[in-house]
Amino acid sequence: MGLIGRLLGSDQAIASGIKVVAKGLDSLIYTDQEKAGDKAAAVTQGRKMVVDWMAASQGQKLARRLIALSITGVWLFLKLLGAFLAVVAVWVNNTAQFEASSKIIGGEADSMQGAVMLILGFYFAAPYLGDIVKPAMERFNRKSK
Repeated sequence: MGLIGRLLGSDQAIASGIKVVAKGLDSLIYTDQEKAGDKAAAVTQGRKMVVDWMAASQGQKLARRLIALSITGVWLFLKLLGAFLAVVAVWVNNTAQFEASSKIIGGEADSMQGAVMLILGFYFAAPYLGDIVKPAMERFNRKSK
């Protein structure tokens, strides 16, 4: 009886057809509320992934810290040495060599800035690392002048 009703257009078949059309039209429209919900779910999932990754890689914690400290230590040393040479250049008669050295060392420190941003972001702002990675990589990939 159901097949005959569908063929002849019974009320039940018409109602079913209207539901199918309405469902199809609803799926064509992507509202702002749906977009916001999907974005929130993606952010939550991304944060969970970072936390899960950190928990899964606990055995590598010492190696990560050693690498982070060594890179950050070299960067800080270069920054301080460049500043020191710039200050010395103010007080010494022959300033050209000190100024040139300060400029070279400062450039090397600046080339490491992207890596240091990633390290600091990883350790102190892990949930927001996605916002940090793009500018850090752009800075890290910049060519030295």
